[in-house]
Amino acid sequence: MANTVEEIRTPIAAEMKLFEQKFYESMKSNVPLLDKVTRFIVTTKGKQMRPMFVFLCAKLVGEVNEKTFRGASMIELIHTATLVHDDVVDESFKRRNFFSINALWKNKIAVLVGDYLLSKAVLLSTDHKDFDLLAVISRTIREMAEGELLQLEKARKLDITEDVYYEIIRQKTATLIAACCEIGVLSNGVDEALGKKMMEFGTLTGMAFQIKDDLFDYLTSNFIGKPVGIDIKEQKMTLPLIYTLSNATPENRKYYLNTIRRYNNDTKRVKELIAFVKSSGGLDYAVDVMKNYQLRAKNILDEFPDGEAKQSLMLMLDYVIERKF
Repeated sequence: MANTVEEIRTPIAAEMKLFEQKFYESMKSNVPLLDKVTRFIVTTKGKQMRPMFVFLCAKLVGEVNEKTFRGASMIELIHTATLVHDDVVDESFKRRNFFSINALWKNKIAVLVGDYLLSKAVLLSTDHKDFDLLAVISRTIREMAEGELLQLEKARKLDITEDVYYEIIRQKTATLIAACCEIGVLSNGVDEALGKKMMEFGTLTGMAFQIKDDLFDYLTSNFIGKPVGIDIKEQKMTLPLIYTLSNATPENRKYYLNTIRRYNNDTKRVKELIAFVKSSGGLDYAVDVMKNYQLRAKNILDEFPDGEAKQSLMLMLDYVIERKF
């Protein structure tokens, strides 16, 4: 890969190191059980791409300050809460090759921990009167919940159009990355118009990120990622599949919808559907859409003066669509 996460982090390496400590402090509780769970969360953290967006966007227009750190903590608290809740909803017992919180402490505790993390995100903003950041995170929490519910509603009928798919991924995935970018610049006291511009940049980046995730369902990889065909087994309608089925003959459409409905655990039928998506140009179409989102995001960045933060955000945009897992 042309660039690595370490390369992207270079201008904000010191901030990311300090952030780990501040993030852990933002989760602390007097309840021993909660403290044990939050310690576990810190030790099993992922690449922390979202805080990176916050810090890089802050540096794009100024300097990282205490408000930036609070904003990054709010984002990571929300992100962690949604992962904890998602694992309960999906009945998933593994997260990044570790046991999930619901696997270790059962659903009831996992739901309450997720609620606690969301409340800490809100309190972090109100305690410091960061009402502009509070407005952003409140909208983000609402949109993520709406996106999940829209997907659940549509999944039952398997009648997701391209437009509905874009709305689902905008709310479920892109809205959080948009919040990172908006909060990053707002922490430097920029005007609302610039905040909205960076929100748009984050939305476009998030859309490209999710389409890349959906493409992994059709690509074998030696990296640790999700198993091939898992979205089909879970009856998730993603862009390559939506495009393929909407352009298929009525007979093929009926046959493959039946595969998703009734034979989604039949390995042979799932493989056959994956091959059909590939041969019908479903993957090529999704890649083109993803690259278009990336290009539009780069065009927004081009409006800013050159500097380390801008360079890293450009690298991040390449990483989003080139990553192997």
